Amino acid sequence: MPRRIPNSIRKKRANQLLKRAIKRGDIEPEDVPKKTPRKKTRKQNLPSDTAAVVSARKLQSAFVKLPPDFLKTTRQLAFDLPLSRPIPDEKAIYHGFEREDEATDALTCPKRPKWRFDMTKTEVERNEEGVFKKYLSQTDDVLEKWQSGTDEPDPLGPVTMPRSPSYFERNLEVWRQLWRVTEISQIILVLLDSRCPIVHYPPSLSNYLADRKVILVLTKVDIAGPARVQAWINYINNRYPNSRIVQVESYVEKATTADHQGRKQYQPHIPEHFRATLINEIKQVHAELLQPPERVASNPDRLKSWVPPVKREVDWDGLLNAKGDNVGLAVGGATVPRPQSPEEQDGQHGQRHEPTQLTIGLIGQPNVGKSSLLNALFGASRVRTSSTPGKTKHFQTLYWTHDVRLVDCPGLVMPNFVPMEMQVLCGILPISRVSAVPSCIHFATELLPLERILNLTYPTAAPPPAAEDKRTWRGDRKSKDQDRPNDSEPPKWTAMDILTAYAIRKGWMTAKAGRPDTHRAGNALLRALAEGKIGWAFWPPDTPPEQIAAAGGDGHGLWIPRADSTDEEEFGRGEDADDKAFNSNSEETEEEDDDSEITEEEEDGEGGDVGSVGVGMFGALAIEEEDDDEEEEEESEK
Repeated sequence: MPRRIPNSIRKKRANQLLKRAIKRGDIEPEDVPKKTPRKKTRKQNLPSDTAAVVSARKLQSAFVKLPPDFLKTTRQLAFDLPLSRPIPDEKAIYHGFEREDEATDALTCPKRPKWRFDMTKTEVERNEEGVFKKYLSQTDDVLEKWQSGTDEPDPLGPVTMPRSPSYFERNLEVWRQLWRVTEISQIILVLLDSRCPIVHYPPSLSNYLADRKVILVLTKVDIAGPARVQAWINYINNRYPNSRIVQVESYVEKATTADHQGRKQYQPHIPEHFRATLINEIKQVHAELLQPPERVASNPDRLKSWVPPVKREVDWDGLLNAKGDNVGLAVGGATVPRPQSPEEQDGQHGQRHEPTQLTIGLIGQPNVGKSSLLNALFGASRVRTSSTPGKTKHFQTLYWTHDVRLVDCPGLVMPNFVPMEMQVLCGILPISRVSAVPSCIHFATELLPLERILNLTYPTAAPPPAAEDKRTWRGDRKSKDQDRPNDSEPPKWTAMDILTAYAIRKGWMTAKAGRPDTHRAGNALLRALAEGKIGWAFWPPDTPPEQIAAAGGDGHGLWIPRADSTDEEEFGRGEDADDKAFNSNSEETEEEDDDSEITEEEEDGEGGDVGSVGVGMFGALAIEEEDDDEEEEEESEK
């Protein structure tokens, strides 16, 4: 009895025969409108959440978009430009990207224009919008001049990647969050990623906070290592004298369970000596604020009526031992301050009263670990964290103790003379919104030997089997095997070779052509670098090469090999680990995927991910059948 053919296969076969008949001219084609892909829509929130949704959309970060010519050029150069191997030790030193004639104060952060109590809300907002529009125009002119002002490439010299633009925050609503936090904060903690702190503390931010009490907090010191962290502390102290710098660690490794399949898991925690050092620095700055300024101290009459800008009595022991359900309790929203008492209202017209709380603000660029530090200080997950930069949208007010409150500001990309590739490497920009993936991978592979870290195999086609030489007389002539080039010479890797090799190893293929999905591989590698799954860190400028060699240079570049396990074992353990860690289909990156830039692969229809297509006994057959169907569709559409 013959086996019954399913209806789906019959329908597919009928469609193929119809397309071929139309192609031969036997049947007139029907004017059927082409179906447009339906846009994914999320479930609408309840009416009570409408205001919060609208407010969150207003706080979406806005950046410039890269021109198509830049994407096409950098992609082609990623195929052609060979990587320098071994990596020179000088690559591990951060030299900066600004020219010598660039003024340090050419880039600034926008400041809130002055306002009065008798002004309406519309007047204040229009004034801010006018000032911010002028600020955008001036900043764009400075950065465009910096980008185009590089030295002209020598036609006879080596070809290099073009200079990419520098990203900075272009949404006024996000800057308003920073203005509000700096206004209500008496002490400001600026968080810096210790892998390259100077990128996260540009001159624009240091000038903006010049008249404030600032403590610099170096995060992720466990990744950079004590030698590099101490070198950066010395460099920052020389560049910004009298700076207060504190080191912190915000995570501790959990005990591995069977559910995690051997992968490391972390929980928020700050060691006691780091907590004590941070609180001691805050205590010293608080003591400085209690001292009257010189103009007041020299006038006895003014000294009698002088009121300090901070609360006099603070329970410092309570900060060291702060625990319980009330620690980290979020109070109020991000729109209005707490109501003022009648005594405070009277103080506006005359006498000033002492504040009731000590307010500490946390600011910094995205993905430096502000929310993680808050959870570590509270000893519980009070603030939502994510590896995706820019997860925090509104500033949040949380109480550390009854008389100390912390204000978490959303991460802002500060204007700086830093190209886009460096910002991606440091985790400042969301990976889902990066379209120039080949350019970013080329930049990273010039600094780190990714093919060595991940133990990749060069993606070359297998040589055809040599025919048997049946000649009976050779004499002194060389055989065909002797005429072949020497295969012992190591291959010259390119950025696209690394992406192709990693995609092949993971079994990631495009849905249409069955080629290695280099875009997905690039996303995975960029996320691993930004999140610290592959250890790396810069050395500060003016670091002697002897110090890098003593620390174990050996062509590693920025790479910091792990003592207990290799990065290849940690990062490339298996497909499931990478799929969950680096595939941007999780809830945390879902909000950003809607405004992400369209990549070149997605425009060509080759960016679809089909997992491990082509792997297994019938993998090649599946790809061949799929290609035949797609070619017939393309020809029929033409």
